Amino acid sequence: MREIRKIGIFDSGVGGLSVLKSLIEEIGFEYIVYYGDTARVPYGNKDHETIVRFSLEALEFFQHFHLDLLIVACNTASAHALKAMQTCASIPVIGVIESGIAALQQKCISFDKQILVLGTEATIQSGSYDSKLREIGYTNIINIATNLFVSLVEENIFTGAIVESVFKHYFSPTLKPDAIILGCTHFPLLLQALQNFFQKKTIFIHSGEAIAAFLQQHFCVVKNPKNSIAFFASDNVNKLKVTAKKWLQGAIYTLDS
Repeated sequence: MREIRKIGIFDSGVGGLSVLKSLIEEIGFEYIVYYGDTARVPYGNKDHETIVRFSLEALEFFQHFHLDLLIVACNTASAHALKAMQTCASIPVIGVIESGIAALQQKCISFDKQILVLGTEATIQSGSYDSKLREIGYTNIINIATNLFVSLVEENIFTGAIVESVFKHYFSPTLKPDAIILGCTHFPLLLQALQNFFQKKTIFIHSGEAIAAFLQQHFCVVKNPKNSIAFFASDNVNKLKVTAKKWLQGAIYTLDS
């Protein structure tokens, strides 16, 4: 089995930093390349062909780094472009949807329980989560496109009246899910607010934790506490680095010069 020491993380913007933090904290790698397509974020309101084109352009960017594996941290790109990227890539390319489904199964949630999937419009419309959940036996599934969540996180608004108002806009008072799949890498930043809103023992599936578990189960990952990270963006990489410093607070890593 191929050893995984150097990885790439691709996201449409900064959301993939939540996945990056989980990978640093739960595994650790020799070298990590993070690329955010910040000039064209968000992907969630774009059509299928455009998402595939943008994702393949990102794949071409990563080819120069001689990585062992690429993680598509963007749920929208995973839903629409993962197969195209896997076909064109010379290294393994994995997405967050398959790992999220696997994480849900590991929670041993019975098939009759209500599963709420939250994502961008493009992710929800793709039906990727819904179809895979139904394939394994779940039938009580609710899918909600919560595009405004992305704007909240991009503006660093995680709690307060605005967040509460957005939640009430999307969620009926009668909605009581047993499990919630956070189908966008921005959404874990709203986890605490979501837990407070639903006020019950709802199980949350976090893309970062799910992908970390998936990697360790399916690949020969060589753990390394070095976590040397190189940040790249299609626009304003300095802003990405500032956001990374905030989101990765407490995680141990070094910036690659």
